[in-house]
Amino acid sequence: MADFDAIIVGSGCAGPIAAYELAKAGKTVLVVERGNFAGAKNMTGGRIYAHSIKKVFPNFEKEAPVERRITRERISLMAPDSNFTFDFTSNQMGVEGQDSYSVLRGPFDQWLASKAEEAGAEYIYGIGVQQLVKDESGKVCGIRAEDDEITAEVTILCDGVNSVLAHQAVDFSQLSTSQVAVGIKQVFALPADVITNRVLAASDTEGTSWLFAGDATKGLFGGGFMYTNRNSISLGIVAGIEAVASGIYPISQMMEDFKAHPDIAALIKGGEMVEHSGHMVPEGGLNSMPPLVGDGVMLAGDSAMMCVNLGYVVRGMDYAIAAGQMAGQAAVRAIDKGDTSVTGLQCYVDMLKDSFVLKDFEKFSNAPTFMGGFNRMFAAYPTMIGNIMNGMFVIDGQPICHVRDIVKTEMKEIGVFNLLKDARGALKAL
Repeated sequence: MADFDAIIVGSGCAGPIAAYELAKAGKTVLVVERGNFAGAKNMTGGRIYAHSIKKVFPNFEKEAPVERRITRERISLMAPDSNFTFDFTSNQMGVEGQDSYSVLRGPFDQWLASKAEEAGAEYIYGIGVQQLVKDESGKVCGIRAEDDEITAEVTILCDGVNSVLAHQAVDFSQLSTSQVAVGIKQVFALPADVITNRVLAASDTEGTSWLFAGDATKGLFGGGFMYTNRNSISLGIVAGIEAVASGIYPISQMMEDFKAHPDIAALIKGGEMVEHSGHMVPEGGLNSMPPLVGDGVMLAGDSAMMCVNLGYVVRGMDYAIAAGQMAGQAAVRAIDKGDTSVTGLQCYVDMLKDSFVLKDFEKFSNAPTFMGGFNRMFAAYPTMIGNIMNGMFVIDGQPICHVRDIVKTEMKEIGVFNLLKDARGALKAL
């Protein structure tokens, strides 16, 4: 007899949702989290699209510690001496099932864990899992944590990007540096009304998502982000590990220069930094995704590389929550049938394929390669747009140039062929 029906490693977004599904079905569940509390080791820019979690908790925003409902989207092309920003608002963002919220992962992940515990899941904190336990046939049948060996019918790995356990579970080869990025985030405390005024929000419960490309990462692959919380602003940089490891520009210096940019400095002026964190971010998409099931084991969330970065939108939490729900449901089905082999757990993959999760990853399978090689987006285009805007709006008493001539001059610098090539590549990948 196994000690538990299921063991879940990691309590981010996927883990507690899987535990909740199992526990409410009457299964015995143990969640092992290496942090001293849920969310202690987790980090994200801070936005959750609500559609997937509402399938688990329909009115979650009334109970969960969400920060602000996002009602404004901004995307900036940042050059060293200019910043061109698209600013978008829409009533569609407030429609039920299309809404999204800024969150701070510490309190939010603790809330998710509490829901799993209320359903009957058991939690152990502050213990790292070093190894999976396998039987004579190689099937995963539990975990080894410190000096303890704990067995289960099913083990679900939700332990983050570049998971050591994923390598043991499904013989997943080491990730390449092009498939992961490194993120750094700082949170600045400010009065709610100050934040509301600075981002032109309608109330203290509404907020803004703001993404940056270009000089935020010094022309290298990556970008900056800003999310408004109720009483703080989350600000950060994500840069490709290849670029950071080259030593050309340390990510810490990127962050300092980013904060010093006039648009950002004005946004956080007078704020007190209350949090600083760093994290690895999956960037490889479908082509970096490991096998999602093995004998006695499933992968969900970041350990399954479930993150999509399309430049104009970055998603991970809604995929993790949906995958966690399906993993929990698949585990219940497999345990009830008495078949937790790779065949018995294949229903998890089938559920993902029938859902938006794997459909999205398949549709945008070429996006990571395109974005990683889209060098002009991070250097040439922000400068080009800045020069065009200067030509249109800077008045110095000299004869005004026709907008057509300003644009033609800047396009010639990049080359019409390169512009067409990039446009074609973007349309195909995104």
